[in-house]
Amino acid sequence: METAKEMAQWCRDVLRAVEGEIRKVIVGMTDIVEGVLVALAAGGHVLLEGVPGLGKTMLVRTLAQALNLKFSRIQFTPDLMPADITGTDVLTETETGERTFVFRPGPIFANIVLADEINRATPKTQSALLEAMQELAVTVGGKRYVLEPPFWVMATQNPIEQEGTYPLPEAQLDRFFFKLLVPYPSLDELREIVDRTTGAELPQVTPVATRDDLLRLQRFVREVPVAPPIRDYALKIVVATHPTSELASSEVKRYVRYGASPRAAQTLLLAGKVFALLDGRYNVARDDIKKAIKPALRHRVILNFEAEADQVTTDDLLDRLTEHVERTEREPIPV
Repeated sequence: METAKEMAQWCRDVLRAVEGEIRKVIVGMTDIVEGVLVALAAGGHVLLEGVPGLGKTMLVRTLAQALNLKFSRIQFTPDLMPADITGTDVLTETETGERTFVFRPGPIFANIVLADEINRATPKTQSALLEAMQELAVTVGGKRYVLEPPFWVMATQNPIEQEGTYPLPEAQLDRFFFKLLVPYPSLDELREIVDRTTGAELPQVTPVATRDDLLRLQRFVREVPVAPPIRDYALKIVVATHPTSELASSEVKRYVRYGASPRAAQTLLLAGKVFALLDGRYNVARDDIKKAIKPALRHRVILNFEAEADQVTTDDLLDRLTEHVERTEREPIPV
């Protein structure tokens, strides 16, 4: 039987092998690739925000190839209907001539689903996807269909063009494990991108893990222990985002409209466990939690109009919030 240390090393080897295959295709985006792997290992969905053409679709497609998983892509548009995602009952004729309704699964029935430009679909259609994300099942014609694990969604949205879009409500944003901001490539990265993509040969991705490997990894992540002081540090970060909390700074009380939910605390701890495994450790350190703060909280902390007027961003606020918590971390958590 493998020891915890051996399992931690196995998890690291699997994740690094998958990352290596992604690196054959994706140039740069170090934090994005790591964030995607962390969310996948923790079993959480990802929201990617970035302008078109930065390689978001290629990233998730390459990930599916490296894990040998079924991949589907859904292009969200204003006329997309919920049945276009979940599937629908189709009237068919049997060999005996009888007519009956048969369920035809939609593209949601895959292991890795790319929801491209999710904010372009109507709220009704968005909710069809988000229900599947939360319940791991869909209901069509009064019948419930369970999605085969692993089931993982990466949604994208364009931060620039907002005309004709339907922004995700806060309650739906909260269902995403991470929100990652995709940056423009640097000059050196752009040079490497065009060299790879305009030549005669394109990089080939080789499967380096299986569905069973991923499920085993996701189970093991939850077994990684978290020491009480590290757990309390993560909880203080979340509680400090609430403007009515005693732990909140004056800046949070001034600029924050709504703080992070309990899902944020779950995300911080699970992400911290994966970051620890990526480093080959079977224990969570404070730095593991700190790495997860921005991607876990930037879509869960809602700023008010005063913050917008003063040009205060969520990421800047989270940086200062973390510094504030660390200055007061020895204070007991209010009961």
